[in-house]
Amino acid sequence: MAETSVLILTDAARAKVLEVRAAEKDPEELALWLEVSGAEGTSFTYDMYFRRLDEAVAGDEVIKDDGIAVVVPSAHVDKVRGSTLDLQGGGMLLQNPNSPPPPQAAATKPQGDLSGPVAQAVITVLDEEINPAIAAHGGTAELVAVEEPIAYLRLGGGCQGCGLAAVTLSQGISVAILDKVPEITEVVDVTDHAGGTNPYFESSAK
Repeated sequence: MAETSVLILTDAARAKVLEVRAAEKDPEELALWLEVSGAEGTSFTYDMYFRRLDEAVAGDEVIKDDGIAVVVPSAHVDKVRGSTLDLQGGGMLLQNPNSPPPPQAAATKPQGDLSGPVAQAVITVLDEEINPAIAAHGGTAELVAVEEPIAYLRLGGGCQGCGLAAVTLSQGISVAILDKVPEITEVVDVTDHAGGTNPYFESSAK
């Protein structure tokens, strides 16, 4: 039985991506990267941005479609398999047959004592490495609770609702904490991203 394709682009979506990409530096070198950034109710939320195609690694899904390459990182492939990227009302719309699992209660509950050595070690990483870096984008990261081996963080400022928030958490903050605080093996984002805005394509659609 043939495996369902990961992603199909409509003609309108392809034209829009080409139009927006043309304004970027070295557009021919860029691919549209598509990631699942989170979930709202029974639907996934997404982050789409341009990045060099040659930065894709083994396991990533690369969809080439009439002059456009779309990269779906390996961790997100099964979450978007069978989707169609379309243009609706001037913005990109991903029609995805897949749904996120029910939210875990642990992701919304934490309130805890931050005076312990593990919590203080996480706070040190945030204060010395993370917050100075994301402050350039108006963002902040705050430790909410530690229930070993999990650290619960809340993102604020420019990070709240930002389409890159999930990427920032997984590729920057989480990596730094797991590297410096061995007692922590997982970092959970408990931010209310619904209270922020997703900037992707906003300016291009005007």
